[in-house]
Amino acid sequence: MSNNKIQIFDTTLRDGEQVPGCKLNTEQKVIIAKQLDALGVDVIEAGFPVSSPGDFKSVEAISKIVKNATVCGLTRSVENDIKVASEALKYAVKPRIHTGIGTSDSHIVHKFKTTKEAILERAYAAVKYAKSFVEDVEFYAEDAGRTDNEYLARVCETAIKAGATVLNIPDTTGYCLPSEYGAKIKYLKENVKGIEKAILSCHCHNDLGLATANSIEGVINGARQIECTINGIGERAGNTALEEVVMVLKQHPYLKLDTDINTSMLYGLSQLVSDSMGIYTQPNKAIVGANAFAHSSGIHQDGVIKNRETYEIMDPKDVGVTESAIVLTARSGRAALAYRAKNVGYELTKLQLDEVYANFLHFADQKKEINDSDIHEIIETSKVYKEILSN
Repeated sequence: MSNNKIQIFDTTLRDGEQVPGCKLNTEQKVIIAKQLDALGVDVIEAGFPVSSPGDFKSVEAISKIVKNATVCGLTRSVENDIKVASEALKYAVKPRIHTGIGTSDSHIVHKFKTTKEAILERAYAAVKYAKSFVEDVEFYAEDAGRTDNEYLARVCETAIKAGATVLNIPDTTGYCLPSEYGAKIKYLKENVKGIEKAILSCHCHNDLGLATANSIEGVINGARQIECTINGIGERAGNTALEEVVMVLKQHPYLKLDTDINTSMLYGLSQLVSDSMGIYTQPNKAIVGANAFAHSSGIHQDGVIKNRETYEIMDPKDVGVTESAIVLTARSGRAALAYRAKNVGYELTKLQLDEVYANFLHFADQKKEINDSDIHEIIETSKVYKEILSN
């Protein structure tokens, strides 16, 4: 693997599905998994096999149909979890077991009621046992974001000694600032013995709205895998959004970090996940929201009509959106009205546009948004309508 290649680990079907009320059936998961495979993700975390018979069935079904991506199953550092995951993954061309344990003082004291040394022993045993079933084992240090770096390095070294191929460094509570998370990855890269044997992975949550920024800081500082979900769905405030990190890397080529994602599929897959899970995607969502390429301000509209790049840093087609939207509202100017009028068949002169625009403002003050049928009415009720018809 190129040192500039960032692996995309999609956990839409596992962490993403943990949103309350968003349970998917096996058929829906298989459909989404096929699209994720076509999208070009490197890893599909298909579920948590031991959690329910339905999850086991889904992981098994996905293992059978995925042709290119690694298929991953989550476990706790419990032997039965790991054994069940291995059974669910037996049909996968490239199986991965993802096991781990909490490493912060909060988790060690309050969740496990144990000691740091005992956590190291459990981490080693879990990875070693998983390694007896598959070659590719990922270890997660839950709440790594709030774990002391020196101890976290010891945990990582222990996992590597047991055979871990990937080290997941989760900011489980979304607490880290980007500079802190980046520094944590850099510290591990420079201080963990044997780190060259494993890939560091970013798994960031969005409790403070920093998941994407933290993941990008992570890969800038040496991580080579990002764990994310379509539309950023997930527990609480969600996970790192796949479409965001992929497009950040694509739009900043000077970072010299690449993914294998077919970005033209992003919008369609976003819609599929939203519809399947019944989760409304907010209009202002970056990359895939309904307003991501929509312009309603007159100044912006005039600029975009003259040259798209004045107010758009991405070509809509790059993410699967047909074209930018010029939305007519009371804030729109003459250029936007002329543009939309031309799209529905009216070529207006400057004087005609002045007259029609006055009528347009009257309509726009009554409605939030002017649609194509409104444009016809606006023009037909203008004083210059007959003149327009004769053009």
